Amino acid sequence: MKSALATAAAVRAGAITAAQVCDETIARIEARDGALNAVVVRDFDRARAAAAALDARIAEGFDAPLLGVAMTVKESFDIAGLPTTWGFAEHADHIAQADALAVERLKAAGAIIVGKTNVPVSLADLQSNNPVYGRTLNPHHPERSAGGSSGGGAVALASGMVPLEYGSDIGGSIRVPAAFNGVWGHKPTFDALSKEGHFFPRTDAARGALSVIGPMARDADDLALALDLVSDVTLPRDGERAAGDWRVLVLDHHPAADVQASIRAALGGLASALATAGATVTHASDALPDLTAQHRHYMTMLNWTIMRGRAQGEHPAPTLAQWFDVEDEQARCIRQWKRLFATVDAVIAPTLGTVAFPHDDAPIAERRLDIDGTDTAFGAQFAFPGLATFPLLPATSVPIGRDADGLPIGVQIITDAYRDHRAIDLARLVHRLTIGASA
Repeated sequence: MKSALATAAAVRAGAITAAQVCDETIARIEARDGALNAVVVRDFDRARAAAAALDARIAEGFDAPLLGVAMTVKESFDIAGLPTTWGFAEHADHIAQADALAVERLKAAGAIIVGKTNVPVSLADLQSNNPVYGRTLNPHHPERSAGGSSGGGAVALASGMVPLEYGSDIGGSIRVPAAFNGVWGHKPTFDALSKEGHFFPRTDAARGALSVIGPMARDADDLALALDLVSDVTLPRDGERAAGDWRVLVLDHHPAADVQASIRAALGGLASALATAGATVTHASDALPDLTAQHRHYMTMLNWTIMRGRAQGEHPAPTLAQWFDVEDEQARCIRQWKRLFATVDAVIAPTLGTVAFPHDDAPIAERRLDIDGTDTAFGAQFAFPGLATFPLLPATSVPIGRDADGLPIGVQIITDAYRDHRAIDLARLVHRLTIGASA
C-alpha cells in the first residue's frame, strides 16, 4: 500500500483516480478487517460518491495535499450522518449533524473518509472494546490488546487498510496503540489543534484539560503532513539536522512504574546507535522534574478531567481550590520541562512499560500486569503517557523493534512545546537507526 503522500502524487499525476483509490481501500478493509474489527463505522457509498466528485474537480484543475487519499478517523470524531457513540450503548443511536473541524480540514485537503475506527467506552482504556461494536484485535497477536483509545485506527494502519488516521490522546490514546501495533502516532502540543467536533455524545462541551487530537500514520512524512493540515498554528521546523547535532536524554525507567526488559534493551540499543551516529546521549539530568510527583499530580488531574469534577466512589468531588492547586503544580512542571529543554533537544522514553498485553476486561483500578514475572498495578503504567501529557508537550510514538514474541516495541520522543516537528524529525532518525538498519 502506498503512503498518503505517494497516493496523492499518483492521483495528481493521473496514474490512478480518486475513485480507484477509494475502491482499492474499501476492498482492503473488506478483505482484512474481519475478525480484527477495526473499521466499525463504514461509509463506503458516500466515500465513493465523494471520490467521484473529487475526480470531476481534479479534471477542472483542483489540487490539494491529500488529493484522493482514502483514510479513516476515530469513532469519537463527528461526521455528519454517522453515529458518534464513544462506545456507549446508550448513545448507539446518536447521529452527528456536522463534521468535526479536523474532518472538515482533512476533506478540504483532498482526503476521502471511508469510515470510523473502534474505541473503548468513553475513550478510557488502553484497549478497544465496547458494547456497541465489540473488541478490536491486535493484528500481530489476536489475544493481545490493540491499544486504546485509538486502537481501531492503529490496527487499520498496521494491517495496511489505510495509510492515515486521526485519533485523540489524553492518557496515551494515540501513542500506546501506535506502539502496540508498530505504527507512528503523534500527540501534539496542547491546544495546537482544535477539538471542535470531538465532543462527548449529545454534548457540545468545552475542551477538556490535557486532551488533544492528532495524526497516526505508517511513516514520518505522512504524520508530519497530517499534523500541519489540521493544526491551528504554524508549527516551526528546524530544517536539516545531522545526527551529531542532537542532544538526547534517554530514560529507560520510571520511579513509579516497571518497564519490560525487552523494552529497556531496545532503548539501550537505540541509545548506543544514536551515540555511534554522533548524537550526545545522556541518561540522567538534574533538570528533570520529580517524576513521582509529576505522576501523582497528573493522575489527579486526569481523573478529575475524565469525571468532569464529579465524585468518584468514595472520593468526593474536588473543590475549586483543589483544582487551582493542581493547576499550580502543572504550571511548575511545565517550567521544569522548559528548563530541561534548554539542555537537551528531546527526551526518549517508553511509550508504555510493556508491549501489547493480553485482553483484560477487569476495571482499570483492579487490573494487574505481569512484567517479567513481577505482578504490578496496571494503573501505574499511565506514568509513561503522563510524561508528556501533564506538561502539555508534544510526543511522537515510533516503532523501534520487536520483542521475542514478535510484538512491536515503540518509544515516545518528547520535545519542547510547539516543537512538534522536532519530535517527528528525531523519530525519523530513530526509526532509520533501528528498524531501518535491520531491514
